[in-house]
Amino acid sequence: MTNGIILKGIGGFYYVETADGIFECKARGIFRKKNITPLVGDRVRISVNENAENTIDEIMQRKNFLIRPPLANIDTLFVVSSMVSPAVNTFVIDRLVAVAEHREIEPVIVFTKTDIDPDYKEYYNIYSKAGFKTIVCDNTASGGVDEIRELLKGETSAFTGNTGVGKSTLINLIEPSLSLATGQTSSKFGRGRHTTRHYELFKICGGYVADTPGFSVLDIEKGETIRKEELAYCFREFVPYLDECRFAVNCSHINDKGCAVKKAVEDGIISQSRHNSYVQMYNEIKDIKEWERR
Repeated sequence: MTNGIILKGIGGFYYVETADGIFECKARGIFRKKNITPLVGDRVRISVNENAENTIDEIMQRKNFLIRPPLANIDTLFVVSSMVSPAVNTFVIDRLVAVAEHREIEPVIVFTKTDIDPDYKEYYNIYSKAGFKTIVCDNTASGGVDEIRELLKGETSAFTGNTGVGKSTLINLIEPSLSLATGQTSSKFGRGRHTTRHYELFKICGGYVADTPGFSVLDIEKGETIRKEELAYCFREFVPYLDECRFAVNCSHINDKGCAVKKAVEDGIISQSRHNSYVQMYNEIKDIKEWERR
Protein backbone atom coordinates (compact mmCIF):
# COMPACT_ATOMS: atom_id res chain seq x y z
CA MET A 1 0.00 0.00 0.00
CA THR A 2 1.11 3.54 -0.69
CA ASN A 3 -0.13 7.09 -0.19
CA GLY A 4 -1.00 9.52 -2.96
CA ILE A 5 -3.26 12.27 -4.25
CA ILE A 6 -6.06 11.91 -6.81
CA LEU A 7 -5.14 14.00 -9.85
CA LYS A 8 -8.03 13.04 -12.11
CA GLY A 9 -11.24 11.05 -12.05
CA ILE A 10 -12.99 9.94 -15.22
CA GLY A 11 -15.34 7.08 -16.05
CA GLY A 12 -15.01 5.45 -12.64
CA PHE A 13 -11.22 5.41 -12.82
CA TYR A 14 -9.00 7.56 -10.62
CA TYR A 15 -5.43 8.56 -11.40
CA VAL A 16 -3.38 8.76 -8.22
CA GLU A 17 0.03 10.39 -7.99
CA THR A 18 2.41 8.68 -5.58
CA ALA A 19 6.14 8.85 -4.94
CA ASP A 20 6.49 5.93 -7.38
CA GLY A 21 4.46 7.40 -10.23
CA ILE A 22 0.83 7.75 -11.30
CA PHE A 23 -1.46 4.72 -10.96
CA GLU A 24 -4.89 4.09 -12.45
CA CYS A 25 -7.20 2.87 -9.69
CA LYS A 26 -10.78 1.88 -8.99
CA ALA A 27 -12.47 2.76 -5.72
CA ARG A 28 -13.33 -0.17 -3.46
CA GLY A 29 -16.99 -1.09 -3.22
CA ILE A 30 -17.14 -0.10 0.45
CA PHE A 31 -17.16 3.57 -0.59
CA ARG A 32 -20.29 3.08 -2.69
CA LYS A 33 -22.03 1.33 0.21
CA LYS A 34 -21.21 4.30 2.44
CA ASN A 35 -22.27 6.77 -0.28
CA ILE A 36 -18.76 8.23 -0.44
CA THR A 37 -17.30 9.36 -3.75
CA PRO A 38 -13.53 9.96 -4.08
CA LEU A 39 -12.79 13.51 -5.21
CA VAL A 40 -9.97 15.09 -7.15
CA GLY A 41 -7.60 16.42 -4.50
CA ASP A 42 -8.28 13.63 -2.02
CA ARG A 43 -5.30 12.20 -0.17
CA VAL A 44 -5.68 8.42 -0.37
CA ARG A 45 -4.06 5.07 0.36
CA ILE A 46 -4.00 2.68 -2.56
CA SER A 47 -3.08 -0.94 -3.21
CA VAL A 48 -0.90 -1.50 -6.27
CA ASN A 49 -1.52 -5.00 -7.65
CA GLU A 50 0.44 -6.73 -10.39
CA ASN A 51 -2.28 -9.15 -11.50
CA ALA A 52 -5.42 -7.18 -10.65
CA GLU A 53 -6.65 -3.61 -10.84
CA ASN A 54 -5.23 -1.12 -8.40
CA THR A 55 -7.65 0.02 -5.71
CA ILE A 56 -8.27 3.05 -3.54
CA ASP A 57 -8.55 1.58 -0.04
CA GLU A 58 -8.75 4.63 2.19
CA ILE A 59 -9.61 8.33 1.83
CA MET A 60 -7.80 10.49 4.36
CA GLN A 61 -9.75 13.09 6.29
CA ARG A 62 -10.58 16.10 4.11
CA LYS A 63 -9.89 19.58 5.38
CA ASN A 64 -12.61 20.89 3.03
CA PHE A 65 -14.45 20.06 -0.17
CA LEU A 66 -16.63 21.64 -2.82
CA ILE A 67 -19.77 19.98 -4.21
CA ARG A 68 -19.69 21.67 -7.63
CA PRO A 69 -17.00 21.38 -8.78
CA PRO A 70 -16.26 18.16 -6.85
CA LEU A 71 -12.85 18.98 -5.39
CA ALA A 72 -11.22 18.31 -2.04
CA ASN A 73 -8.48 19.91 0.05
CA ILE A 74 -8.37 23.25 -1.75
CA ASP A 75 -6.12 25.85 -0.10
CA THR A 76 -6.83 28.89 -2.29
CA LEU A 77 -9.68 29.94 -4.56
CA PHE A 78 -8.71 32.65 -7.05
CA VAL A 79 -11.88 34.60 -7.86
CA VAL A 80 -11.19 36.18 -11.24
CA SER A 81 -13.11 39.20 -12.51
CA SER A 82 -12.39 41.28 -15.59
CA MET A 83 -12.73 45.05 -15.85
CA VAL A 84 -14.44 44.74 -19.25
CA SER A 85 -16.15 42.10 -21.40
CA PRO A 86 -17.64 41.11 -19.00
CA ALA A 87 -17.60 44.06 -16.62
CA VAL A 88 -17.07 43.68 -12.88
CA ASN A 89 -20.05 42.24 -11.03
CA THR A 90 -19.50 42.58 -7.29
CA PHE A 91 -22.41 40.28 -6.44
CA VAL A 92 -20.84 37.46 -8.46
CA ILE A 93 -17.53 38.00 -6.67
CA ASP A 94 -19.18 38.15 -3.26
CA ARG A 95 -21.18 34.95 -3.79
CA LEU A 96 -18.07 33.02 -4.80
CA VAL A 97 -16.11 34.47 -1.90
CA ALA A 98 -18.88 33.54 0.56
CA VAL A 99 -18.82 29.93 -0.60
CA ALA A 100 -15.03 29.83 -0.21
CA GLU A 101 -15.28 31.26 3.29
CA HIS A 102 -18.02 28.77 4.16
CA ARG A 103 -15.77 25.90 3.08
CA GLU A 104 -12.70 27.39 4.82
CA ILE A 105 -10.88 28.04 1.55
CA GLU A 106 -8.86 31.25 1.32
CA PRO A 107 -10.25 33.54 -1.41
CA VAL A 108 -7.94 35.73 -3.47
CA ILE A 109 -9.51 38.39 -5.70
CA VAL A 110 -7.97 38.94 -9.14
CA PHE A 111 -8.93 41.74 -11.53
CA THR A 112 -7.87 41.17 -15.14
CA LYS A 113 -7.83 43.27 -18.33
CA THR A 114 -6.63 46.35 -16.47
CA ASP A 115 -4.62 47.21 -19.60
CA ILE A 116 -7.98 47.86 -21.33
CA ASP A 117 -9.68 49.60 -18.41
CA PRO A 118 -7.27 50.81 -15.71
CA ASP A 119 -10.04 52.21 -13.49
CA TYR A 120 -9.87 49.39 -10.95
CA LYS A 121 -9.12 51.28 -7.73
CA GLU A 122 -12.72 51.40 -6.48
CA TYR A 123 -13.04 47.61 -6.66
CA TYR A 124 -9.52 47.01 -5.40
CA ASN A 125 -10.29 49.10 -2.33
CA ILE A 126 -13.55 47.25 -1.59
CA TYR A 127 -11.84 43.88 -1.27
CA SER A 128 -8.50 44.89 0.17
CA LYS A 129 -10.35 46.86 2.88
CA ALA A 130 -12.46 43.77 3.60
CA GLY A 131 -9.27 41.82 4.30
CA PHE A 132 -8.71 39.90 1.08
CA LYS A 133 -5.52 39.56 -0.91
CA THR A 134 -6.37 41.49 -4.08
CA ILE A 135 -4.26 41.32 -7.25
CA VAL A 136 -4.42 43.47 -10.38
CA CYS A 137 -3.38 41.84 -13.68
CA ASP A 138 -2.37 43.58 -16.88
CA ASN A 139 -2.79 40.79 -19.44
CA THR A 140 -0.37 42.37 -21.94
CA ALA A 141 2.50 42.99 -19.54
CA SER A 142 2.04 40.01 -17.19
CA GLY A 143 1.41 42.43 -14.33
CA GLY A 144 0.37 40.64 -11.14
CA VAL A 145 1.36 37.20 -12.44
CA ASP A 146 4.44 36.94 -10.21
CA GLU A 147 2.25 37.61 -7.16
CA ILE A 148 -0.04 34.75 -8.16
CA ARG A 149 2.92 32.42 -8.78
CA GLU A 150 4.11 33.03 -5.23
CA LEU A 151 0.68 32.16 -3.83
CA LEU A 152 0.55 28.92 -5.84
CA LYS A 153 3.78 27.53 -4.40
CA GLY A 154 3.13 24.38 -2.41
CA GLU A 155 -0.64 24.96 -2.44
CA THR A 156 -3.66 23.32 -4.07
CA SER A 157 -5.62 26.05 -5.84
CA ALA A 158 -8.54 26.59 -8.20
CA PHE A 159 -9.53 29.51 -10.43
CA THR A 160 -13.13 30.59 -10.85
CA GLY A 161 -15.07 33.38 -12.51
CA ASN A 162 -17.56 33.95 -15.29
CA THR A 163 -16.79 33.00 -18.88
CA GLY A 164 -14.59 35.56 -20.60
CA VAL A 165 -12.86 37.01 -17.54
CA GLY A 166 -9.50 35.67 -18.72
CA LYS A 167 -8.89 32.60 -16.53
CA SER A 168 -7.22 30.62 -19.34
CA THR A 169 -5.10 33.58 -20.41
CA LEU A 170 -4.02 34.12 -16.83
CA ILE A 171 -3.12 30.47 -16.23
CA ASN A 172 -1.15 30.38 -19.48
CA LEU A 173 0.80 33.46 -18.39
CA ILE A 174 1.58 31.71 -15.12
CA GLU A 175 2.58 28.44 -16.80
CA PRO A 176 3.04 28.79 -20.59
CA SER A 177 3.52 25.04 -21.04
CA LEU A 178 -0.20 24.54 -20.32
CA SER A 179 -1.22 26.49 -23.45
CA LEU A 180 -1.28 23.22 -25.38
CA ALA A 181 -3.99 21.87 -23.09
CA THR A 182 -6.20 24.93 -23.47
CA GLY A 183 -5.40 26.06 -27.00
CA GLN A 184 -5.49 22.84 -29.03
CA THR A 185 -5.98 19.14 -28.59
CA SER A 186 -3.33 17.66 -26.34
CA SER A 187 -1.85 14.29 -27.23
CA LYS A 188 -1.07 13.75 -23.54
CA PHE A 189 -4.46 14.62 -22.06
CA GLY A 190 -6.68 14.14 -25.15
CA ARG A 191 -8.69 17.31 -24.88
CA GLY A 192 -8.99 20.75 -26.39
CA ARG A 193 -10.30 24.18 -25.63
CA HIS A 194 -13.50 24.19 -23.55
CA THR A 195 -14.07 20.46 -24.14
CA THR A 196 -13.08 19.16 -20.70
CA ARG A 197 -15.75 17.09 -18.99
CA HIS A 198 -13.74 15.97 -16.00
CA TYR A 199 -11.80 17.54 -13.15
CA GLU A 200 -8.05 17.43 -12.93
CA LEU A 201 -5.08 18.76 -10.96
CA PHE A 202 -2.01 20.09 -12.78
CA LYS A 203 1.37 20.65 -11.18
CA ILE A 204 2.26 24.34 -11.31
CA CYS A 205 4.83 26.32 -9.30
CA GLY A 206 5.45 23.45 -6.91
CA GLY A 207 1.75 23.10 -6.14
CA TYR A 208 -1.43 21.98 -7.88
CA VAL A 209 -4.01 23.93 -9.85
CA ALA A 210 -7.44 22.44 -10.51
CA ASP A 211 -8.73 22.43 -14.07
CA THR A 212 -12.44 22.94 -13.44
CA PRO A 213 -14.76 22.83 -16.46
CA GLY A 214 -17.90 24.89 -16.02
CA PHE A 215 -16.88 26.21 -12.59
CA SER A 216 -19.26 29.14 -12.39
CA VAL A 217 -21.67 30.87 -10.05
CA LEU A 218 -24.49 28.72 -11.45
CA ASP A 219 -22.70 25.51 -10.46
CA ILE A 220 -22.16 26.82 -6.96
CA GLU A 221 -25.82 27.82 -6.68
CA LYS A 222 -26.85 24.25 -7.53
CA GLY A 223 -24.53 22.64 -5.03
CA GLU A 224 -24.02 25.03 -2.15
CA THR A 225 -26.66 26.58 0.09
CA ILE A 226 -25.40 28.48 3.10
CA ARG A 227 -27.82 28.71 6.01
CA LYS A 228 -29.01 32.20 6.89
CA GLU A 229 -27.50 31.84 10.38
CA GLU A 230 -24.09 31.14 8.80
CA LEU A 231 -24.09 33.80 6.11
CA ALA A 232 -22.77 36.75 8.16
CA TYR A 233 -19.71 34.66 9.09
CA CYS A 234 -18.98 34.28 5.37
CA PHE A 235 -18.39 38.05 5.20
CA ARG A 236 -15.19 38.30 7.20
CA GLU A 237 -15.36 42.04 7.77
CA PHE A 238 -18.73 41.56 9.53
CA VAL A 239 -17.32 39.18 12.15
CA PRO A 240 -15.80 41.75 14.59
CA TYR A 241 -19.24 43.38 14.92
CA LEU A 242 -21.54 40.36 15.20
CA ASP A 243 -21.42 40.15 19.00
CA GLU A 244 -21.94 43.91 19.35
CA CYS A 245 -25.46 43.95 17.91
CA ARG A 246 -28.22 44.77 20.43
CA PHE A 247 -30.01 41.53 19.60
CA ALA A 248 -26.94 39.52 18.62
CA VAL A 249 -28.64 36.11 18.56
CA ASN A 250 -31.48 37.06 16.22
CA CYS A 251 -30.04 40.02 14.31
CA SER A 252 -30.30 39.63 10.54
CA HIS A 253 -27.85 42.52 10.01
CA ILE A 254 -30.20 44.16 7.53
CA ASN A 255 -32.52 46.68 9.21
CA ASP A 256 -32.47 45.49 12.81
CA LYS A 257 -32.36 48.07 15.60
CA GLY A 258 -28.97 48.36 17.25
CA CYS A 259 -27.20 46.37 14.51
CA ALA A 260 -23.44 46.97 14.79
CA VAL A 261 -22.85 45.68 11.26
CA LYS A 262 -25.30 48.17 9.77
CA LYS A 263 -23.66 50.94 11.83
CA ALA A 264 -20.24 49.96 10.44
CA VAL A 265 -21.69 50.24 6.92
CA GLU A 266 -23.10 53.69 7.70
CA ASP A 267 -19.71 54.75 9.09
CA GLY A 268 -17.94 53.59 5.91
CA ILE A 269 -16.00 50.84 7.69
CA ILE A 270 -17.81 48.09 5.78
CA SER A 271 -18.38 48.60 2.04
CA GLN A 272 -21.96 49.34 0.98
CA SER A 273 -21.62 47.02 -2.03
CA ARG A 274 -20.54 44.12 0.19
CA HIS A 275 -23.51 44.71 2.49
CA ASN A 276 -25.83 44.91 -0.54
CA SER A 277 -24.58 41.49 -1.65
CA TYR A 278 -25.15 40.11 1.83
CA VAL A 279 -28.74 41.40 1.86
CA GLN A 280 -29.44 39.89 -1.57
CA MET A 281 -28.00 36.52 -0.57
CA TYR A 282 -29.84 36.56 2.78
CA ASN A 283 -33.17 37.22 1.08
CA GLU A 284 -32.52 34.34 -1.34
CA ILE A 285 -31.86 31.78 1.38
CA LYS A 286 -33.90 32.91 4.41
CA ASP A 287 -36.99 30.86 3.52
CA ILE A 288 -35.23 27.69 2.30
CA LYS A 289 -36.41 24.70 4.32
CA GLU A 290 -34.01 22.11 5.68
CA TRP A 291 -35.43 19.33 3.48
CA GLU A 292 -34.76 21.45 0.39
CA ARG A 293 -31.02 21.37 1.09
CA ARG A 294 -30.77 17.61 0.67
